[in-house]
Amino acid sequence: MLHNIAKLGHYRRKVFHFLPRVRWTARRRLNTSGLETPEVDIALSTGRILKISSGKYARFADGCAVVTIGDTAVMVTAVAKQKSQNASFLPLVVDYRQKSAAAGRIPTNFLRRLVDNEVIINPTRKEMQLSMLDLIVTATRQNLVVMLEGRGNVVNENELRMAIKKGTKEAQLIINGIERLQKTYGKPKRPLEPLPAVDEEIQNAVRTMSEMRLREIFRDFSHDKFSRDQAVSKTRTDTIDKVWSSYPNADPSLISETYNKFVKGVFREMLLEENRRCDGRGLDDLRKISCSVNLHKPLHGSALFQRGQTQVFCTVALDSPESALRLDPIASLDSGMKSKNFFLHYEFPPYATGETGKIGPLGRREIGHGALAEKGLVPIIPNEHPFTIRLTSEVLESNGSSSMATVCAGSMALMDAGVPVQEAAAGVAIGLITKYENNDTKHLEDYCILTDLLGIEDYMGDMDMKVAGTRRGMTAIQADIKVPGIPLKVVMESLQKAMEARFKILDLMDETIGTTRTVRKDCWPVTDRLVIEAHQRGKLLGPGGTNLRRLYLETGVQLTSDDETSYRIFAPSEAAMHEAKEYLENLLKAEKIPDLEFGAIYTARIVELRDTGVMVTLYPSMPPTLLHNSQLDQRKIAHPSALGLQVGTEIQVKYFGRDPVSGYMRLSRKVLQGPATAMIRNLDRPAATAGGAGVTNQPNTSAEDVKS
Repeated sequence: MLHNIAKLGHYRRKVFHFLPRVRWTARRRLNTSGLETPEVDIALSTGRILKISSGKYARFADGCAVVTIGDTAVMVTAVAKQKSQNASFLPLVVDYRQKSAAAGRIPTNFLRRLVDNEVIINPTRKEMQLSMLDLIVTATRQNLVVMLEGRGNVVNENELRMAIKKGTKEAQLIINGIERLQKTYGKPKRPLEPLPAVDEEIQNAVRTMSEMRLREIFRDFSHDKFSRDQAVSKTRTDTIDKVWSSYPNADPSLISETYNKFVKGVFREMLLEENRRCDGRGLDDLRKISCSVNLHKPLHGSALFQRGQTQVFCTVALDSPESALRLDPIASLDSGMKSKNFFLHYEFPPYATGETGKIGPLGRREIGHGALAEKGLVPIIPNEHPFTIRLTSEVLESNGSSSMATVCAGSMALMDAGVPVQEAAAGVAIGLITKYENNDTKHLEDYCILTDLLGIEDYMGDMDMKVAGTRRGMTAIQADIKVPGIPLKVVMESLQKAMEARFKILDLMDETIGTTRTVRKDCWPVTDRLVIEAHQRGKLLGPGGTNLRRLYLETGVQLTSDDETSYRIFAPSEAAMHEAKEYLENLLKAEKIPDLEFGAIYTARIVELRDTGVMVTLYPSMPPTLLHNSQLDQRKIAHPSALGLQVGTEIQVKYFGRDPVSGYMRLSRKVLQGPATAMIRNLDRPAATAGGAGVTNQPNTSAEDVKS
């Protein structure tokens, strides 16, 4: 359970003051059962304390440890069967679950970032928001790297190398703490039952019957993925049958396993001896690459990327901002985002490898590869874009590194869709073949680095490093290492090979599409803004929003409110926008209305009685507006009928403009029950009669004399 692997995240600045100081505080605490709780405190170079404890929780599990830093605590349990199964793969399953109840108590995260060009170990959430690099480094003793996983906002290769070095160095502090805890409280290791030994005669027979055929297969550069696999499979069948016929008492499964190991050994030997790969390429050569864009006119953007026998088809759909991917509360707390306006869907159907199978829910492979490709493309997406971008990647053929091919095809599809990307992005996979003795990967006897990995090279090799980025730097990295760690020197060489290959791929992509498309496609969506008067909002929306629903059903156009008077218009095409604007113009067509004067007196006609007041109009085409009970009379009334008002009655009211929030007219009858002090306007006749001191000697003009 307690082993010499430390997982850390890494961030960067340009000040590198990491002093390897460790404060050991091994304590024996009594838990509720009276048993001792092993615990150790590890002082990181940043001054923060990492605590590791064991033996308190989940005691039925074979092992349990709780790691705490700040207010973040993670419990890890390990359970293993007493008797292992004979399998050709590592029988390990790792499940990660973040509990909802813990989300409100996570002010920090467990990663490293590049913040203002300074390396930050285990940064706070505030520092993470300024991060340029998010890198997780897994390392063992002697600074051997086991795993890399990260993303960056176009991080320079030199800064990336420095971050990996600092992360590996910092991991040694945690490794020291784990070793101290293990020595003080650790349990003895379980005895490992060795696999049944294969007789040396059988091993020699397998070698004799298959070596020459295998070498011929791997030297035949005319083979493709399927023909090579078929040739190796036929050799396997012939060899196992012949060896079993010669040794009938031998276990066929052991003969098969011996053959598999021998094939792997021959493949690796030939690479190290000849520096020539099974498809005829040199170690640094790329497979043949072809690109094309704008494959189907109805698509907003599309691209096909072919690299050897790996083929990826990417499409881009641009939609309204309301189509953005809404994150759940836990993800929002973790990422600081409420929604994503760019997301990538990665599909790996069975036919991509020539297999039959049921296409069901996304598996871990598709989710992981899609997440890696999305990391590689996010930094080139503009921060402010009027549309939600959905990029779909469908792997049509796969013979290695389909996720990096997705980055290449996705970058071109985005440019074909007119998305103003900052620059093109590409990705490549780097492999590794090593030779060492006694699990001592610190001192490699020989090794070779493979650029643009094939599927068989991934299977036979020791590393699958995927690196995506632009000409200016890295955007995503993932390295799965199958040996007990590799030296930093090999990691740095691999990064250099990846950068050189990426530049070559970008040159080839530029020949197809070098910049974002500027000539509009007919199918591209468009946006616009609509500004209305506050009193027009009801007319625009209609009862219960029926007008907006009708607009969407008839034209596909969506209106989204920014505030009371401003709306964003999203249309799937120019034609739809024109149709929507015509609809809105007719809907909001302003009928010729009189220019009402603030403070003037007008004649209003009652069209409806309500408990709260009366609905009145000042001119025939006017939408009725409410004259509240409080403005009908200087006396307090409960209902308009108390004043003898009826539908059709004409009354005089004073106009005080429109309410700035609702847009409704502000009218009052109450203020006219005193001396007349304003002009009386007649909206039915051009002439007007004046009332008030200094204007006329008719201060008490009646409704019969003046109709306004």
